[in-house]
Amino acid sequence: MEDSDIAFDERGLVPCIVQDWGTGEVLTLAYMNPESLRRTRETGEMHFFSRSRQELWHKGATSGNTQRVKAIRYDCDADALLALVEPAGPACHTGERSCFHHGELKAGPPFETLPALERTIAERAVAPPPGSYTARLLDDPALAGAKVQEEAEEVVRAVREESDERVAEEAADVVYHLAVLLRGRGLTLADAERVLDGRRKS
Repeated sequence: MEDSDIAFDERGLVPCIVQDWGTGEVLTLAYMNPESLRRTRETGEMHFFSRSRQELWHKGATSGNTQRVKAIRYDCDADALLALVEPAGPACHTGERSCFHHGELKAGPPFETLPALERTIAERAVAPPPGSYTARLLDDPALAGAKVQEEAEEVVRAVREESDERVAEEAADVVYHLAVLLRGRGLTLADAERVLDGRRKS
């Protein structure tokens, strides 16, 4: 399927869901027309059509919160788009990461947990609060590595001897410490996920 196959509505618009390429989080819903789609393809950054202002707009042109396009997908009827992007900042004009920040937010879906954890770790790296355990690990890669090893041994023991709940708790400790260790190398869990994806396809 190609862009020429898109079923624009009677106003010449098609809805576009914008999703974070790295985390899977839904960021916003906007509308595109053929010109905004063309500009998106040309520039590699999201352009939309504002229904209220009746004009094209480049996401982040004034705020700096651009969205670099990684892929654009079509649904089965070609009357809706999914844009996978790398956001440079919040998607919402309110400053929230996602425009979908109202409604039933507690508890959040599991897929939001790891991205939120990594954002917290990144914040601790930049502005560590007094006594932060995460900041201590970030400052001491050897300690962080030792904790990953220790927690991995704990989860193996839990699988052998303890309840499912304890296994999940110990696994969570491994994931947390691994995320900190990766951050110390400038990496994220998404980097490991990309390796796994490559192995799946081979």
